[in-house]
Parts: sequence; structure tokens; C-alpha cells
Amino acid sequence: MDLSRFPRRRYSSMPSPIEFLPNFTKALGGPRIWIKRDDMLGLAPGGNKTRKLEFLMGDALAKGADTLITCGAPQSNHCRITLAAAVKEGLKCRFVIEERIAGSYDPNASGNNFMFRMLGVEAITVVPGGSNMAEAMEKVAAELRAEGRKPYIIPGGGSNAIGGLGYVACAQELQNQLLQMGQPMDHVVVGSGSSGTHGGLVAGFLGNNIHIPLVGIGVSRDPADQNPLVLKEAQAILDLLKVDIKVPAEAVLSFGDWWRPKYSMPNPAMVEAIQMLARTEAILLDPVYTGKIMAGLIGLSRKGYFKPTDNVLFLHTGGATALHAYESVVLGEPSAAA
Repeated sequence: MDLSRFPRRRYSSMPSPIEFLPNFTKALGGPRIWIKRDDMLGLAPGGNKTRKLEFLMGDALAKGADTLITCGAPQSNHCRITLAAAVKEGLKCRFVIEERIAGSYDPNASGNNFMFRMLGVEAITVVPGGSNMAEAMEKVAAELRAEGRKPYIIPGGGSNAIGGLGYVACAQELQNQLLQMGQPMDHVVVGSGSSGTHGGLVAGFLGNNIHIPLVGIGVSRDPADQNPLVLKEAQAILDLLKVDIKVPAEAVLSFGDWWRPKYSMPNPAMVEAIQMLARTEAILLDPVYTGKIMAGLIGLSRKGYFKPTDNVLFLHTGGATALHAYESVVLGEPSAAA
């Protein structure tokens, strides 16, 4: 799969490392858990959105953009990393924030809200939960065009075919790393939200003949709603690459048992997962995405979905900056129960 014909900016100097987690594996009682550290990618600090933004920013700059517009929830990692990329490239950046839980947006909050201010976001528009985010971003873009500026809209999560190329590149990187390590994997566990990361890996695995089962852990939807989004994203990426492959339904697998009660709202399994990895391997997860994804890996392991002898790779997609907005929650303090 040839990615060289697409404009790309590089924000990471090396492949993200793969590490074995011996203490976490022992605490879990098997299977053997490995982690790919996409949280160590570039852009203040990085995560899965960094890979997507390499291609999205390449496209934006090729089109002469001077302002990025994107959207997300109040503690959006994607917004923070998009802003970091804009700063790096000398562009302005604006957000449309969807207040999915009424009253949850606090411009003076810690975590990513602090980073928005620190990195110098130009403006933030807050809209109610359920708003049409594409229309809201287009409204901001129209205002900028009227001023003679050149906005570039990036969808939530950076999840479109161009952004998905970042995880085709990740699949190729992973394939080479496992070859060099001489270490096969029996499963790869990935978060499944806006679908760009999961869909990009599905496309990359199919296009590069990587026959490792991908296990998606939903962070906002159950499989009946999530799987079609991932399949559509994967197909769009393959079509963009002009690869003559039709994504089979069985290539997309996700579980939806660990995201409730709502997207971004805490649950006990997430708290256990964050504490467990921090206290066994000194690796930080976040409460919205990776904490719930790791909770899914733990839950599936305890249910026997993974064999004790399996090698399971967890894709760490970053987001630990948001921990500071949930400190009492992830520490399990009684005051956080509400």
C-alpha cells in the first residue's frame, strides 16, 4: 500500500516502541500483555491523533490553509493535538466543543482545557449535546472565509479517509516491528470511537496481509452501532488508496460492555484499569478512552476470551493529560462517587 503520494508532515522521530508488561501480566494472571506506546508520539504530548494529523496537516498545508477548525468533547485529546499541530505549523486553530453532558464544559478546568489555553486556541464555540457538528464547524468556516481567511475543517477525531492513512502507516510500522522482534501476536486490542484508528488498522491489516485478529473496545457505542462505522471508514480508506478490496463484515469486531454509563463518564472498571497499569508498570491511561479500553482487555481476559498463553498487544492511544481533570475519580476517592 503506497502512502508516498499523499502529502504528509512528520511529528514523530521514530516508531512508537512495543514493550512487554511483565508486572501487569502477572497481576492479571495472563495472557501475556504487550503495549504499543502511541502515547509517546510527537505533539504535546502525542497519541493516536498525531498519526492522523500527519496526513491531515499535509493536506491542509497543500491547500493553503491558514486556520484549522475541529470539534470534540470538553476534554478532547483530538482538539488538543490538533491545536499543537497548528502551533507547530504557524496556523491558527478554532474548536467547536460539544457539551454532551449539560454543564460539563468549564473553560478554566484542568487537563486538556488547561492545554487549550496554554497552547493558545484562537476561539472556542460551545454547542449543546446532539448538535450537528459538521454544520457548526462549517458556520465557523464561513465566518472566516468572509474575513478572507482559508479555513480547513478536520472532523471529530480526525476520522476521515485522509486521517485514517495514519493508521495504515501504523499497521505497516507494526508489521515491521514484529518481524524485527521475532514476536508474533495473537490479538491486537484497539479503542473504537470515532472509528478512524480502528478503521485505519482494519484497512492496513487487510491491505498488508496482516492476519492478526483486531479486537475493538467501544468507548461510546455498542457493536450494532459501532461496527458499521468502522467498516465504512476502512472501506473509504481502501478506496482512497485505490486498493481493490471489499472489507468483509467479519474483519470488524468490537465489544461495547465497558463504555457505560455514557461516553466520558467514569465507571469502576475504568478506575481499576487505570490504577492497575499505573501501579504495576508506571504507565498512565486516561479516563475517557484508554482506561475503558484497558478495562475491556482486563474483562475479556477474565472471561477467558484470551487464552492464558496468548500474546495480546494493547494499542495505547494517549490521552493522559485528561487525568488531571478527573483526579479524585481515578484515585477512587469517596467524593468522586457522584
